[in-house]
Amino acid sequence: MALQQLPTIPETITVHLGLPDQPAENVTVSFPDYIKNVASSEIYPTWPEAAIRANIYAQISYALNRVYNEFYRSQGYDFDITNTTQYDQKFIKGRDIYENISQIVDEIFNNYVVQQGRVDPFFTAYCNGTTTVCAGLSQWDTVALAEQGLTPYQILQHFYGPNIGIVENAPISANVPTYPGTPLRLGTSRNDVKTIQLQLNRIADNYPAIPKIANPNGVFGVDTENAVKEFQRIFNLTPDGIVGKATWYKLKYIYNGVKRLNELSSEGLTLEEVTRPFPPVLQEGAQGISVRSLQYYLAVISYFSNGAVPGVTIDGIFGPQTKEAVIAFQNLAGLTPDGIVGQSTWQRIEQAYGLILDTLPPNIQGQGARIYPGYVLSLGMENQDVRDLQTYLQGIADFYGNIPRIEVTGTFDEPTRDAVIALQSQYGLPPEGVVGPATWEQIRTLYNSR
Repeated sequence: MALQQLPTIPETITVHLGLPDQPAENVTVSFPDYIKNVASSEIYPTWPEAAIRANIYAQISYALNRVYNEFYRSQGYDFDITNTTQYDQKFIKGRDIYENISQIVDEIFNNYVVQQGRVDPFFTAYCNGTTTVCAGLSQWDTVALAEQGLTPYQILQHFYGPNIGIVENAPISANVPTYPGTPLRLGTSRNDVKTIQLQLNRIADNYPAIPKIANPNGVFGVDTENAVKEFQRIFNLTPDGIVGKATWYKLKYIYNGVKRLNELSSEGLTLEEVTRPFPPVLQEGAQGISVRSLQYYLAVISYFSNGAVPGVTIDGIFGPQTKEAVIAFQNLAGLTPDGIVGQSTWQRIEQAYGLILDTLPPNIQGQGARIYPGYVLSLGMENQDVRDLQTYLQGIADFYGNIPRIEVTGTFDEPTRDAVIALQSQYGLPPEGVVGPATWEQIRTLYNSR
C-alpha cells in the first residue's frame, strides 16, 4: 500500500533576526511560541476574536510554507524564516505575549490553510493594509469583516478565494532537513528517489532539455541518472548524475520556483505527489517486499557477524525474530535499540551490507550465484552485475522452464525485464521488472538449487 507524506507541524522553528544576507543571531523556539510572538507583534488583542483567529491561521500557514518547502534552507541558509516583514513575519525576541492570543494559538497552532485538492500549506501572503497594501490578506480589514459577523474561515475566503480549506490537528514532528544524508545514485531505491523524480519531471516542463522519467517509482534507474545529469549541466553543478546535498537543494529550490509554492498563485502539491511507494518505517507487524528486503540484509549481516546478530527467516513478516535481529544490529551500530527500522537504521544496515561486499575474499561464494550486489538493477543498466543476473536467469529458464530464456549480453534490456517480471509473478513478488534484494535472493536460491 502506498503511504502519504503529509505536512507536519515542526516542534521548533529557527528565526534569523535580520535580513536573509545580514549577519544576525538565529533563535530557535517552539513553533507555538513563535506564532504567539508573531501574532502579539502584528495584531492587537482587542480585535474581534474572529479577526484574531483569521490572522493566526494566515500566520501559521505562512510559516509552515517556509518550513515545509525549505524556502531558505534550499538556498543554503541555516534558518527557516526571518523576523523582518520585508521578507516574512515580525518576531521580537523576548517580547511579552498577550494572554488571549496565547490561548487561541494553543488551540489552533496545528491547523493550517490549504488550497482544496492540495496538501501543502498555502502561502498566505498578508500585510497590515494601512502602511502596506498587498494582494493577500489585509490585517486591518479583517477587523471590519469580523464586525460584520464573518467567521474566521469566511474572512480567509474573502482574501484567498473560495477554493481554500483548513487542515485541522496536523501531527507534530521534529523539524529535520529533507536531505536524506547520503547521496542518491544509480541503483538507489527509496522514497527520496521518487521525490526527485517528480521534481525533475515538473522542472522539465520549464526546461525541456531535461528528459522526462517515464515511471517515477522510487528506483534510481538510467533514465533518472540522465535527467539528473542534464539538470546539473543546466544549473552549473558537476554533471555526475549523483544527487548529493548541493543537487538535492538546487532541485528543491528550482522546483519551488516553477511550482510557485511560495506565492499566492501556487500550483500546490497533490496527494499523488506526496505519496510514498515504500514504507518510511518498518516495525513488528509489518509485512511485504520491504520486510523481505530487510530480512535478506539481516540474514547476510548475521552470517558475517559471528553470532552478534541472530539469523532471520526471509518470509516477509516482521515478527519477534526479525525485531530481535534489528535490536541486536542497533546495539552494534550504537543506535537506539527499539526494534524499529527508520531512516537512520535502514541506512546503517545498507552501509553494513556494503562493507561486507567490499571485504569479501575472492571466490568465497564458490560456483553458485553470488549475493546481492547492493543496489537495484533496472532497465538500461549495463555492467557485470547485469551479465551475472542474465546468466542466472538463463540457468533457471533452462532448468525450470517457467520463465522465458534470454541472451547474456550485460545490458538490462526489455527481454531481461520481461524475464524478471515472469519470475516475480511466479514466486509471489511484486512484478515490477526491477531486481532488488528480495528478487535477487529468489533468483539466487533457484539458480543454486538446480
